[in-house]
Amino acid sequence: MLIVNVKEEESIDRALKRYKRKVHATRLIKEIRRRQQFEKPSVVKRNERLNAMYRERYYNNQ
Repeated sequence: MLIVNVKEEESIDRALKRYKRKVHATRLIKEIRRRQQFEKPSVVKRNERLNAMYRERYYNNQ
């Protein structure tokens, strides 16, 4: 749970903006979306391998 302390004489809009930045920095929304659907461990491993292969090819061609 994220907590944003509202300072004296700070507008709600400013506090909301700080809250949104905190949420974005913690990648909370991305994690929630990822957990909405279950992925089998074998699929997770396969995607990790494919991403590693892509990264390797990308950095070797530069």
